Amino acid sequence: MKIFITGATGYIGYTVSKALRRAGHEVYGLTRSREKTPMLQSNEIHPVVGSMQDSESYSEVAESCELLIHAAVDYENDTVELDKQTVRSFIDMGNKGSVPKTFIYTSGCWVVGNTGWKAANESTPLKPAPSVMWRPAVEQMVLQTDSLKGLIIRPGCVYGERGGLTGMWFNGAVNEENLTVVGDGSNHWTMIHVEDLADAYVRLAESGLSGEVFNISDRSRYRVKELVEAVARATFYKGEIHYQPLEEAVRMMGPIAEALALDQHVDARKAVNLLGWQPKFGSFVDDVETFYEAWKALNQS
Repeated sequence: MKIFITGATGYIGYTVSKALRRAGHEVYGLTRSREKTPMLQSNEIHPVVGSMQDSESYSEVAESCELLIHAAVDYENDTVELDKQTVRSFIDMGNKGSVPKTFIYTSGCWVVGNTGWKAANESTPLKPAPSVMWRPAVEQMVLQTDSLKGLIIRPGCVYGERGGLTGMWFNGAVNEENLTVVGDGSNHWTMIHVEDLADAYVRLAESGLSGEVFNISDRSRYRVKELVEAVARATFYKGEIHYQPLEEAVRMMGPIAEALALDQHVDARKAVNLLGWQPKFGSFVDDVETFYEAWKALNQS
């Protein structure tokens, strides 16, 4: 299969691109940086130098592909409008080129909102955190289009390798001598290792499905307090863990603070049943020392 993916050198997109290539697919990855093209080429991924701001920079390649994957987030510009622009561009491409197309859109577990211990599945009514209030409407754009097969993937909080949100904790403990948690740490994050997530993308890409949404999370149910304490142990952090009141965090960080304070239990059994997917990694806490060593190797070289 010929595949085009945004964010090919990003945290999620890079791992997904490699997994798709290892599965035998021909992968074209969008990157803004010519300096990062060897990173893709060394993994047999074809670099497409361009940007989401300029759809013409990638449209010719994307229109020739059978599968389009949007795995990029641009925090340096208007994140929301650029995401919508890219989705509209992909939907428009559904009527172009010589092959029918499938589109996998990367959403996230934060659209589900607080669940507490009640497991949320793909049919649970959405209560998105303020920072992702716009995402459900974009999901519907993808699912309702008739120009291509639309699919939604909602990852949990991604960890492993370069690190994601847990990498920010590693960095805080090691380089800033500061470990800060939004809230009192009693809430639960729904988690997923980046390699398990990439495997879900591959299975979804090869599924032939359309109009479906998939939660992707592991079975761990640790409180945030337990996650950050594991980081402190692995990094030999000697300072205090600062539990920041939500109101104070919102003033300092903006709406994302409310997403970090969500208490979530997200059910991924639909992916297990329909895609044959199973998470292979146990939990962030179980192997935190390994994840810390990987983070150091990839971020401090």
